[in-house]
Amino acid sequence: MPDEIDQKTNPLFIDEPLTLPDDKDDTSQKKIHCIPISEIDPFPKHPFHVREDEDMKALVDSIRMNGVLTPAAVRKKEDGRYELLSGHRRKRACEIAGLSTLPCKIVELNQDEAVIFMVDSNLQRTEILPSEKAFSYKMRLDAMKRQAGRPKNNSAPMGPNLLGARSNALLAEETNESVATIKRYIRLTHLIPSLLRMVDDRKIALRPAVEMSYLPREWQEVVVAAVHYQKRTPSHAQAKELRKLAESSSLTRELVYQLLGEKKPNQRDRVILKTDTIRTYLPKDLPASQREEYIIKALDHYGKYRARRERAKHSR
Repeated sequence: MPDEIDQKTNPLFIDEPLTLPDDKDDTSQKKIHCIPISEIDPFPKHPFHVREDEDMKALVDSIRMNGVLTPAAVRKKEDGRYELLSGHRRKRACEIAGLSTLPCKIVELNQDEAVIFMVDSNLQRTEILPSEKAFSYKMRLDAMKRQAGRPKNNSAPMGPNLLGARSNALLAEETNESVATIKRYIRLTHLIPSLLRMVDDRKIALRPAVEMSYLPREWQEVVVAAVHYQKRTPSHAQAKELRKLAESSSLTRELVYQLLGEKKPNQRDRVILKTDTIRTYLPKDLPASQREEYIIKALDHYGKYRARRERAKHSR
């Protein structure tokens, strides 16, 4: 049985309310329980990665020093175990830190409500990969569509009843993405893992990735082989041509290699800066949205510094 924790007397917790689908004045919803990690299962097909990177190391250090400041959220399963809705990174950090329990709030939600709650909780992350958006948007939209047409007294936690295509518009409004963008991300779920990793690594842009998602799996594998051989990824125009040829049953291995061997229009060298590489040079509290501006200013400052050195060198 999980131990109950008193938030008011325990200094390791911040009284930060968790956003629940139906925030009723129910004391059972607000209690924090110390649940054995061995009794907590990850959410089925959880679309968000738990990366053991610098952020994870920082979280582990914080937990070792201060404990878990924000409780996770779980729901009770029929077999008596618990299903984790939010807090997968905190759970892993506790495991690394050697802790055996995880502070949790226990919420009562049905399967579709749990999916929506899980996705919404994780979409608050600073950095979200295209693959994470793809599968989380699909899971959430499917859950929202299953809510459509249900009696009003069953849909209170979800907001208004959802009517068919309106699910797309509502999801777009809640995520600040356009309906078209959401559809593009969901198409990525049709990519084979190796192509999807290229999208996550920013080697392939969203638009060409969407076009290639319409290729049968066997042709996607040929594209991956051609990318490695040609050392080039498809442009949007090339990906559209691949799709067109596949749909007309005219695509061949030779054509795939030929297309990817062609130089892209206005092709320029690209510099990809991975977050883990540059993280040590950025302020810890710098939002992701301001990183590009910060790097450009830093490069501008360094350029001026080198110019001063050159002038000083020639004036000697």
